[in-house]
Amino acid sequence: MRVLAALALLGLWQLAATAANNPSFVPAPRAVWDQLVRLSTTHEGIRGYSGSLLVEHLGVSLRRILIGSAIGVAAGLLLGVVLGTVPWIRVVAEPVVTFVRALPPLAYFSLLIIWFGIDETPKLWLLAIAALPPVAVATAAAVHGAPRDLVEAARALGASRRNVVQDVVLPHALPEIFTGVRLAVGIAYSSVVAAETVNGVPGIGGMVRDAQRYLQTDVVVLGLFAIGISGLLIDGLLRVAERRLIPWRGRS
Repeated sequence: MRVLAALALLGLWQLAATAANNPSFVPAPRAVWDQLVRLSTTHEGIRGYSGSLLVEHLGVSLRRILIGSAIGVAAGLLLGVVLGTVPWIRVVAEPVVTFVRALPPLAYFSLLIIWFGIDETPKLWLLAIAALPPVAVATAAAVHGAPRDLVEAARALGASRRNVVQDVVLPHALPEIFTGVRLAVGIAYSSVVAAETVNGVPGIGGMVRDAQRYLQTDVVVLGLFAIGISGLLIDGLLRVAERRLIPWRGRS
């Protein structure tokens, strides 16, 4: 079914390209394929795009996403546990987390550039800030919703506050936390083009932005496919990790 759906979408894409008859508006699938071949090799003395192969652009972006997501997820887990276990901190900090979650990445990227310059640091900060709120909100909700009877039973048996969080609250919250992690990685992916707006080449988002300036729509579409397909693969890996690390999910 998925193969047939993909073939049907490919056919509709070809029809749209033929009807538009404007490669700058809707490039044909063959044009995008040709760009894939050209950007993956050295063609007529030109190596890939701006001196880097497509896989190298993608690798740089994935490294940025991995580092930024790791920072955001770690900070979100810590903040979420605190929000879920300390009521007065939740009252004070939860509106701030919600405020940051509502901001589009480009809204604060300019401020990060002023603070940190145009090298890697503002890009990593942007991805980390984008990834933090989903994990923090999911963790706080899951921790706050831990079964009271289990918590009280653990305390009655002499468990300390740390033991309760570590052995009762977190195992119960892990499924929802993992959902927040998947959302955070997805948001980091969707923010990579914004993160690579300035000095983003090499980088798949920077390549897309640069190609957009010169109306190279086939390169833009190719970059979007690269981001989307790699995102699907990483989400699939996260699903596998979730099944292995949280085998009790969905069981009563």
